Amino acid sequence: MMSLQNLGYAIVQVAHNFGAVAIVGGAAFMLFMAPQPAPLQRKFVWLVGIGWGTQALSGMAFGAISYYYYGKFPDIHGIAIAALAVKMLCAASGLSLVALYLRYADGWTGRQRHIAWKILFALGASALTAAAFLRWFS
Repeated sequence: MMSLQNLGYAIVQVAHNFGAVAIVGGAAFMLFMAPQPAPLQRKFVWLVGIGWGTQALSGMAFGAISYYYYGKFPDIHGIAIAALAVKMLCAASGLSLVALYLRYADGWTGRQRHIAWKILFALGASALTAAAFLRWFS
């Protein structure tokens, strides 16, 4: 049974990793490359949004696998709880900003869009940093 559990964790980890790449890589591209046309930015904000959704769903899947195999959620405490809270706050904020961007960015100035990309990048970097603390302090 342990091998099926490990396979489940590994598959979820792959999805989680690709979600992180989409979030940070997509935001970094838009933030650090030459300004891109609005239609390309819109495609990238979809990519970042899908990344955040993947992060949220795969994060829940980690808990679900633990619950399935052990009958309880992982026993985390202290720094790990704080790190998980940071990751969840980043995901909720990232998804919210993506939704705002998709709804209203057509009326935003270039500077407003640039600020949105800065925030999306900072949220992604914060979530990645929190992930390291969650991993090693749980």
